[in-house]
Amino acid sequence: MNFEGLDPGLAEYAPAMHSALDPVLDAHLNPSLLQNVELDPEGVALEALPVQESVHIMEGVYSELHSVVAEVGVPVSVSHFDLHEEMLWVGSHGGHATSFFGPALERYSSFQVNGSDDIRQIQSLENGILFLTKNNLKYMARGGLIIFDYLLDENEDMHSLLLTDSSTLLIGGLQNHILEIDLNTVQETQKYAVETPGVTIMRQTNRFFFCGHTSGKVSLRDLRTFKVEHEFDAFSGSLSDFDVHGNLLAACGFSSRLTGLACDRFLKVYDLRMMRAITPLQVHVDPAFLRFIPTYTSRLAIISQSGQCQFCEPTGLANPADIFHVNPVGPLLMTFDVSASKQALAFGDSEGCVHLWTDSPEPSFNPYSRETEFALPCLVDSLPPLDWSQDLLPLSLIPVPLTTDTLLSDWPAANSAPAPRRAPPVDAEILRTMKKVGFIGYAPNPRTRLRNQIPYRLKESESEFDSFSQVTESPVGREEEPHLHMVSKKYRKVTIKYSKLGLEDFDFKHYNKTLFAGLEPHIPNAYCNCMIQVLYFLEPVRCLIQNHLCQKEFCLACELGFLFHMLDLSRGDPCQGNNFLRAFRTIPEASALGLILADSDEASGKGNLARLIQRWNRFILTQLHQDMQELEVPQAYRGAGGSSFCSSGDSVIGQLFSCEMENCSLCRCGSETVRASSTLLFTLSYPDDKTGKNYDFAQVLKRSICLDQNTQAWCDTCEKYQPTIQTRNIRHLPDILVINCEVNSSKEADFWRIQAEVAFKMAVKKRGGEIAKNKEFALADWKELGSPEGVLVCPSIEELKNVWLPFSIRMKMTKNKGLDVCNWTDGDEMQWGPARAEEEHGVYVYDLMATVVHILDSRTGGSLVAHIKVGETYHQRKEGVTHQQWYLFNDFLIEPIDKHEAVQFDMNWKVPAILYYVKRNLNSRYNLNIKNPIEANVLLAEASLARKQRKTHTTFIPLMLNEMPQIGDLVGLDAEFVTLNEEEAELRSDGTKSTIKPSQMSVARITCVRGQGPNEGIPFIDDYISTQEQVVDYLTQYSGIKPGDLDAKISSKHLTTLKSTYLKLRFLIDIGVKFVGHGLQKDFRVINLMVWQGSFKSLLVPKDQVLDTVYLFHMPRKRMISLRFLAWYFLDLKIQGETHDSIEDARTALQLYRKYLELSKNGTEPESFHKVLKGLYEKGRKMDWKVPEPEGQTSPKNAAVFSSVLAL
Repeated sequence: MNFEGLDPGLAEYAPAMHSALDPVLDAHLNPSLLQNVELDPEGVALEALPVQESVHIMEGVYSELHSVVAEVGVPVSVSHFDLHEEMLWVGSHGGHATSFFGPALERYSSFQVNGSDDIRQIQSLENGILFLTKNNLKYMARGGLIIFDYLLDENEDMHSLLLTDSSTLLIGGLQNHILEIDLNTVQETQKYAVETPGVTIMRQTNRFFFCGHTSGKVSLRDLRTFKVEHEFDAFSGSLSDFDVHGNLLAACGFSSRLTGLACDRFLKVYDLRMMRAITPLQVHVDPAFLRFIPTYTSRLAIISQSGQCQFCEPTGLANPADIFHVNPVGPLLMTFDVSASKQALAFGDSEGCVHLWTDSPEPSFNPYSRETEFALPCLVDSLPPLDWSQDLLPLSLIPVPLTTDTLLSDWPAANSAPAPRRAPPVDAEILRTMKKVGFIGYAPNPRTRLRNQIPYRLKESESEFDSFSQVTESPVGREEEPHLHMVSKKYRKVTIKYSKLGLEDFDFKHYNKTLFAGLEPHIPNAYCNCMIQVLYFLEPVRCLIQNHLCQKEFCLACELGFLFHMLDLSRGDPCQGNNFLRAFRTIPEASALGLILADSDEASGKGNLARLIQRWNRFILTQLHQDMQELEVPQAYRGAGGSSFCSSGDSVIGQLFSCEMENCSLCRCGSETVRASSTLLFTLSYPDDKTGKNYDFAQVLKRSICLDQNTQAWCDTCEKYQPTIQTRNIRHLPDILVINCEVNSSKEADFWRIQAEVAFKMAVKKRGGEIAKNKEFALADWKELGSPEGVLVCPSIEELKNVWLPFSIRMKMTKNKGLDVCNWTDGDEMQWGPARAEEEHGVYVYDLMATVVHILDSRTGGSLVAHIKVGETYHQRKEGVTHQQWYLFNDFLIEPIDKHEAVQFDMNWKVPAILYYVKRNLNSRYNLNIKNPIEANVLLAEASLARKQRKTHTTFIPLMLNEMPQIGDLVGLDAEFVTLNEEEAELRSDGTKSTIKPSQMSVARITCVRGQGPNEGIPFIDDYISTQEQVVDYLTQYSGIKPGDLDAKISSKHLTTLKSTYLKLRFLIDIGVKFVGHGLQKDFRVINLMVWQGSFKSLLVPKDQVLDTVYLFHMPRKRMISLRFLAWYFLDLKIQGETHDSIEDARTALQLYRKYLELSKNGTEPESFHKVLKGLYEKGRKMDWKVPEPEGQTSPKNAAVFSSVLAL
């Protein structure tokens, strides 16, 4: 409802915060409200006003049945009859919600929705209630538990909501747009522009959306496009209320007069069939609310603020005899609602009272209401007697009163740390005499201890290393003492152990029990896996990259978007970044910066990984920034406030990461030069101090950002190089603060170590203890330091060690272009409040989101891992829960960790490399919708990269517009590959082969064949993939690819890029076609459309879209059968004579699938098909699975394929 022009007496009802759930007495309480109301000693009023015991209700005539107090003295802002249960919901100006059950208005629940803003609209759903406040949408259960809390932009001023279907919601207000919210994902899906701002009332019929504006207009909008179809200019002043029923629209409002706005006693009525106004209806009250109450006729109920109510027909004359009076406790009626059954009316007044009027003594609010759940009563009437003579009597039977004091059993964390029993190290004699067969070691028992007995020691030195977690799984390192190896097991470099089946029997789930996807490390230059994970878990970056698509062949943003798509679809299975790293290796700048590692350097760990990943960090941000600048900013990336997501000439990456600066150079002659610049990240600059002085991280960060230095520079005034003072001033801070730590020598490492020790001593002193110099403490020595008195929340002593990095930092832009930086702790949050940093202009709080660390391990050459704080949106998509958690990402090993572990750096083996800080509430600043950028035109004809290709060499016919695939269409698929790197293996002492690194394959040809229609069997894709990398083996016997086929200068084939073909397959997957082929798992994996899941495979292609003839013609625990043998046995075709041909293989797979449907009667007779498979396996064993040599080599490709292609 629009409150403009209403009674000015409402100004005295200032909304106050009501933290208590029960109503309290207000200073503006009307004395008449105290009649027949008892107050308890605490001053809390009773829940309801008493009603006379005999209330006579005349059937068919509305009369007052009950009145209750929702919240004493606080005006009611909205009322709503529950559409699913017999309940009435009431919201107040203080943000409090109360529900009443049944016509007796028994209080059901009462809870605070918002701390300060009034509740403006309520909407009931099946599982809960939606509450709309000024800039917040909250979905709560009927008992008060929060289901979700969606914060809108702080500049929004929302007034109305409309539930268009069970999962879609429209929200309007005083802005020039209406938001569409998806209730399943709790995300904004659309933003509709509104020509006339100020939408305060919304209604819906089966023809239109109706929007009431503060200007007095009512607009009719299309249900699908939301475009304006018609507009009624109802009132010259403002609109108060309107309702729609059938073909009639009735509205009441205010008209402009010389003295201001005046309530118009003429209701405007419009015929929606003719789209014109009919005769206005004059009423005898000042209308503030109106509703259609269609029972026998289309009656209108018109309500004034003073409590007068009149019923009349919208096309007739109003009769003064039809007026009845509501007796509000306060001076004004604030809200009005009608139940779905039309049997009850609810009024809320300015004193917090609710009045229920009904037309029958026992009304029902809904035609069909479900049963309401109530809290179970306490079933314990008395406590059982306790017999103290019983020694085994459980003490838990003794009732303990609820207390806030510290319990005797509540020991400090330092004194109650778990001390698990540690397994003893393996006997040196066993290791010396061990003989290894495969990965199993055998040794004679030295009989130095009894069987099944382990010595139990209560105390161990704290300095002794945890040998339980450090005993190695593989024979590597067994010559060393396990307790001398400092690197924790989960931080060590992980490797994949290959078997005969490759990756199929490797248990990735042992390393990752979450639903997030790891990355495989065996690909060249996969050292950047940890940084890929960091970028993926930045929600705005992930959405931006996945919306990006361009025509550039080797675009890192496109390939990163494809990889992020795989990570999204994976359910805990590792992915591989083949295509991304392939594009990365082709970028000239990457090679110039030394980011491309040779295989030998990567395996031996010769490269400095810390420096490498920091250079890679700068390179990827710069490269993504350039890739985004080359394209127009997508419409989906507009700011939540309606402004452009980024300025013209800049990219979205620049908006997120760029920091604008002024660089000032002051010469000693007095001339000053100022130039503007920007940077995507900062590098820490450490002070040259060996005294052990205490430096906060914020001090070092400020020194690094606002860098002051003396250097030689050119002076235009002096016309020569002169000593100059260079200073840097910040003009604009980024949304994501990226920091390279530059701990590249022992000097920087010692600085981190000293600062961590100083911070540790200060933290312990703050907790009431002191540490002696050069003294190591055991667990029992911390008893005196563990007292929690006076401390609200304290980390344990162990969690304070090796910590110098803060979880949050606060930055403030000063008026003289300066920058203040300070550490921001939990204590600051409690002292200043969480929103303190947003109250002042130029003040921002950054929260630590990720740390990338270099693990120093001399045995493996070291590795890179990342600690990442995974946000709520990722947990909600993957696990269906909303919480934040820190995780360790070590290639395909993913493990949840405590947040303190992310900032603990033992410089002996764990060195920080990169830090990512993000602005608080970063995700709420941007639209995070993802729209699939791949369109159908990727399947249309395209030019070949080959210079010598002629039309006569064409082996396929592109799809026409009328042939575009639909959901469920069959597509025959086959791919051929070449080898880029040979397999690396070693022979064990027992003669078995151990694979160290598998061969690296690259897709060379992809063929897709039509699976139905008049052109069935004709290929529409037959792409040879151009490659710039050196091919070690073309595998011509198995692939049919010959040297020169993939070279654009000499090839006669239809040559294209891998990205182009990948987009075609992605479109076919997204559209829902069914792929038919033989051995599709390997094809999809090399194309980068597949991930591994333990002992079986998980396709990014949905399972119901894959029809693999390998498994259709397979019996459990039997061998897989080749396509060549299946074609000979079932189709009497002899294929793959000299070489393989993907067109022939794809068509043969389609024919085999048709044969499978024929033999199994479309899958309805599995027993008969089982007999066919038995015959197949018997025939195969007799012939040793070899096809008889053909007398004359004939195959479909020699005649049928090319003749049909040429005919078309």
